[in-house]
Amino acid sequence: MHPSHHFPILRITIPVLTLLLTSCATTRTTPSTASTVVLPAQWQQTTTDATPLDTDALTNWWERFNDPVLNELITTALVQSPDIRTAVSKVAESRAVRGTEKSSLLPSLSAGVSGGGNTIRNRQTNTTSSNESYSASLDTSWEIDLFGKQRLSLSAADADLAQTKENLHAARVSLAAEVASTYVSLRSAETQLDIIRRNLTAREETVQLTQWREQAGTGDALDSQQAISTLEQARAAIPSLEETIAQTRNQLALLAGRTPGALDTLLSTAAELPRSPAQLAVGIPAETLRQRPDVRAAEYAVQAAADRTASARRERLPSLTLSGSIGIEALKAGKLANPETIVASILGNLTAPIFDAGRIRNNITIKDEQTKQSLIGYESTVLIALSEVENALVSIRTNSERLDILDRSATAAAEAERLATLKYQAGQTDLITVLDAQRTSLGVQEQVVITGASELTAHIQLYKALGGGWTPDDTTASSTQTTSL
Repeated sequence: MHPSHHFPILRITIPVLTLLLTSCATTRTTPSTASTVVLPAQWQQTTTDATPLDTDALTNWWERFNDPVLNELITTALVQSPDIRTAVSKVAESRAVRGTEKSSLLPSLSAGVSGGGNTIRNRQTNTTSSNESYSASLDTSWEIDLFGKQRLSLSAADADLAQTKENLHAARVSLAAEVASTYVSLRSAETQLDIIRRNLTAREETVQLTQWREQAGTGDALDSQQAISTLEQARAAIPSLEETIAQTRNQLALLAGRTPGALDTLLSTAAELPRSPAQLAVGIPAETLRQRPDVRAAEYAVQAAADRTASARRERLPSLTLSGSIGIEALKAGKLANPETIVASILGNLTAPIFDAGRIRNNITIKDEQTKQSLIGYESTVLIALSEVENALVSIRTNSERLDILDRSATAAAEAERLATLKYQAGQTDLITVLDAQRTSLGVQEQVVITGASELTAHIQLYKALGGGWTPDDTTASSTQTTSL
């Protein structure tokens, strides 16, 4: 038997095709063309001309604190943190989704083999006859991307993949800053504990002196009890600080993806607060927004939403599907290689929606609103980024000024305590003056530590606000794309 072929006749006239192509053309929404946020030329908190943003220094900004323990903590966290590993998994998932979208642009091919037989018994002649038949087929189907609907879906999947990669970068930025801030809190609590313990020595000496005076008859029990009360008040702060230290160590272990206590050996040696690094060049707002992964991710979200909106609009246009089949039939299974019958067919199907009760129109409206929402989200992210940089700059300036004042105050308070103690020992002043001087000195020393920690935290927040803590050269990072602003 000769092969039979069935080919449909598809005709689309040039004027109609031109009209369809024109009707599906849409303007792509991008943040650069739709955003209403106007970027300032420079930061409000900078008084000098901004220098270009040093992105190389931002990559591993924590190394500028010159603290090996901090470096090890952040390096460990960026590898073992559950949040980072989850973000990496989401990138792999998004890549697979993108592969699924890409496969829709290609033909699908399937194969099948079947066989059957029957037996007929003739009672009159008492004979039996049987026959068998076997067939195999190769089927294909392909929806032609006539007006680019599927390619727009693939473009949206590309943007989704880029967004998940930027989310991974943003997770690294946030994690590095959180580890550093928690580490500063730990060292601040340890330094405060050390200050209190050193002050306890002086207060214990004061208590002993008042007790000696009481025994000698030159003092009274009131002075002794007041000195003891002041001593115990200072000592009462120790359990709270020890609790803070233990909980902060556990928090660092959690951020690093480790069990509580796993980092205690690394953190067992108390250290002073890291030194504030030199002021980093903050550049101009536009440079910062190009560096920040969350802003880049928000832009990709707008692009993905815009592509899906354009794809939804193309639902109103005709779709073309081609399907084909080649089949072979034989009376014996062994003869499939030398078939007795070959059947081939190709079928084309051009369809266009006529009435769908508003389904396509409503779907377009949904996608339009989702694009608007993503654009609003982009603008919100930009505003937050600008605000975070300004707030960090303000915090650095004000804490630095306050720290200078407190340093002078601490020096004066320490000298006042020394003089009051000498005068009390010489009998030239009362105990209340000494105790007040001790409380003042201790309080100012604690404020110096707290303010120093706040200044360090402000530097960390500035590095985070500038988008520091990631690099496109990482094995888990993606290639970057310049953000349009």
